Amino acid sequence: NFNPTSKKRCLLVNSLLVVCVLAILYIWNHSESSTTTAAIRRQAIVKAFKHAWKGYRKYAWGKDELKPVSGTSDESLGLGTTLIDSLDTLWLMGLEEEFAEARQWVAEKLVLNQSRFVNLFDVTIRILGGLLSTYHLTGDSLFLEKAVELGNRLIPCFSASSTVPFPEVNLATAQVVAPTSGCSPVSEVGSLQLEFRDLSLITGDPRYRQAVDAAMQGLQSHLQGGLVPRLVTQATGDFVHGAYSIGAGVDSYYEYLLKQYLQTGKTERKFLGWYEEAVTSISRELLGYSVPSHLVFLGTRNGTDFIPYMEHVTCFFPAVLALGYLHGCRQAHLPLARELMHTCYLLYKRSPTGLAPEAVYFNNRRVSTQADFEIKDVGVDMQNFLRPETVESLFVLYQVTRDSRYMQWGWDIFQAFEKVTFVTSGGYSSILDVRGPPGYKDRMESFFMAETLKYLFLLFSDDTPLPLDKWVFNTQAHPLPIQ
Repeated sequence: NFNPTSKKRCLLVNSLLVVCVLAILYIWNHSESSTTTAAIRRQAIVKAFKHAWKGYRKYAWGKDELKPVSGTSDESLGLGTTLIDSLDTLWLMGLEEEFAEARQWVAEKLVLNQSRFVNLFDVTIRILGGLLSTYHLTGDSLFLEKAVELGNRLIPCFSASSTVPFPEVNLATAQVVAPTSGCSPVSEVGSLQLEFRDLSLITGDPRYRQAVDAAMQGLQSHLQGGLVPRLVTQATGDFVHGAYSIGAGVDSYYEYLLKQYLQTGKTERKFLGWYEEAVTSISRELLGYSVPSHLVFLGTRNGTDFIPYMEHVTCFFPAVLALGYLHGCRQAHLPLARELMHTCYLLYKRSPTGLAPEAVYFNNRRVSTQADFEIKDVGVDMQNFLRPETVESLFVLYQVTRDSRYMQWGWDIFQAFEKVTFVTSGGYSSILDVRGPPGYKDRMESFFMAETLKYLFLLFSDDTPLPLDKWVFNTQAHPLPIQ
C-alpha cells in the first residue's frame, strides 16, 4: 500500500538528519581549526617572549631595562625591574628553566636595603605587584617575604601631613622626598590600592590597607563630579584644576575605582558608586566622534574647550568598561567598550607600520575630506613604546564576548611588533616614528614582557588560567585574587 505522503515525510526527515550531521561536522571542524590556530599563535607569542628574555638575560641581567639595539641596560630603580615584572609571565607560559633562574636571582641578588631613592608608584605597581602575583600563582614564600619587606620600606611615604603620599623614599634610610613641583599625578596617588590592600589581606596587618584607603578617601573628599584633573597638591590634597582626560597621569586612577570594588568581592560599594559616576562624567564630557567615519574617541576637556586629542594609554578603557559590564555594571558600557575598541584597533590598522602612535588628533569638524585622525610631529606623539593597553582591552573583550574578531586584531598587532620592532640580537625596541621609516628608539620597557606579551598570550588561551571572576589585574598586568 504505497502512501506518497509517508514517503515525502521520510525523505524530509532524512534530509533534515543529513543537514544536522553536516552542520555538526562543520561546527566541530571549525572549532578544531580555531583551537589549533589559537595554539599555534600562542606558541608564536611564547617564542617572542623567549627572544625578548634572551636579550635581557644576555645584555641586562638583573638590571631594570634592556636597551636592545646597543646591547646595554638602563637603571632607574635598581631592583631588577624587568626580571621581577616578568616573573608571573614566565610562570604562566610554563617557562620553568627561565623562571627557576629568575627566582634564584630574587633569592640571592635582590637587595631591598639599599640607599637609593625610588618612586613609590613605579615600585608598587611593578615590583610589589610582581612579587605578590608570583606568590599567589606559585605559593612560594620567598616572594611573599620580599613583598612584605618591600611594603615596610615603602610605608614611610604615607607619613605626610595630608593624605597625599610622598612620591619618593630612600629604601635604606626611610627618608622621604616631596615632589619638586609640589604636585603629584593623580594616578600615583590613586593606583596603589590593589597592591597594598592585597598585602594586608595576606599578612593580616591592616597598616598597608589603611594607608592607601586614606589616600583614596582624600582624593574623593576634594572631588566635585566624576572627573579628576591630572595633578594633586601634595601638601594640601587639593586638585590642580586644568585639562581633564583619561590619559597619562590619571588613567589608572579610574581603573582602580572599579578594580577595588572587584577585589573586595563587591562588598565595598562606595568604589562602585565612584566608578559609575566617573564613567557617566567621562561619557558626557570627553566623548567625541570623528569625521568622516564617526569613530568614537575620548578627548581632552579644558574648561569649555574640547580638544580631540587621545593618547594610546586611553585604550585601557575598553577593558575597564567590559570588565564592569561583566560584573553587573550598566549594559550600555559594553557597546561603548566595543566602539572604543574598534577605534583603538584602527590606530594600528591605519598606520603605515601597523603600529599605533603614542597619541593622535581626531578630526571632529564637519569636513569629510580629511582622515579621521592625524599623527603630528609633536613631542613623542609619533613614536611607539610597545605599549599594552590595546591588547589588554582585546583580551578582556574577548573573554567577555567571545567575539573572534578580537583575537584576529590581536594577531595583527603582534605581527606588526614582530615585523617592525624585532631586534635580531635579542629583544624588541620602541620605535621613533610609526609612519616610517620607524627607526629604533633602543628601549624595551619592562611592560612589554610584563603586560603586552602576557595579554597576547592570554588572548589566545581559551581556557584562561586567570578567569575574570576570580582574578583582578593591577595596572601592570599582575594578577591578584578576588576575595
